[in-house]
Amino acid sequence: MRLDGRVAVITGGGRGLGEGIARRLAQDGARIAILELVVPNGERVGASIPGARAYEVDVTDLAALSSTLARVREDFGRLDIMINNAGITRDRTLKNMQVDEWDAVIRTNLTGVWNGCKAALPYVVDAGPAGRIISLSSTSYLGNFGQVNYSASKAGVVGLTRTLALEVARWGVTVNAIAPGFIDTAMTRAMPPDVFDRAVSAVPLGRAGQPSDVAGAAAFLASDDAAYVTGQVLFVCGGYTISASHV
Repeated sequence: MRLDGRVAVITGGGRGLGEGIARRLAQDGARIAILELVVPNGERVGASIPGARAYEVDVTDLAALSSTLARVREDFGRLDIMINNAGITRDRTLKNMQVDEWDAVIRTNLTGVWNGCKAALPYVVDAGPAGRIISLSSTSYLGNFGQVNYSASKAGVVGLTRTLALEVARWGVTVNAIAPGFIDTAMTRAMPPDVFDRAVSAVPLGRAGQPSDVAGAAAFLASDDAAYVTGQVLFVCGGYTISASHV
């Protein structure tokens, strides 16, 4: 129970990686607040984790997100760990991408993370050395065909993470990012089987990652074991970033 008594907020916690992270942090003793735009997803996960609560919010709305985190603090009495996980894709090559597809991805994946950091900052600073901000980037920030919007947003998360880590270090708060590779989720399973198999074949470990792999990384970064780790990007990708096909 490495996180016993601490309160963790997970945006986009109603499915996929966010759900996996919520369940793992709860297993490690944290009390969980699920923030979701899709209400039934948040309520389903919240109801299945003892003591958890679900809140409806759009991470692109700073005022609404700030108000929601104030409610979390009031409901739980504290807020120690902020997990910025909510994200979307609108994949196209730049030639075919529309302005609204660029704007939507940047607004959710980058501005939404900035909003989460901004809204959570007073609470994680109050938590002192227990304070954690963990944001989801992606191996796609290194470049991925057909994802100029997504890759740019996830590269922005890295820059935000490293800079914010410098700004809050004086309070003992740590700020880190996780960059998942190809993870077996409902979204990737919606791919044609041959595309899924090709993606897996590019992974040196020979398998798709599981949400639990990413959740384990989040649990480490949220714990006291990572008290001296800040401003870092932890790749959870089965070696993809060091493979010849990527390099």
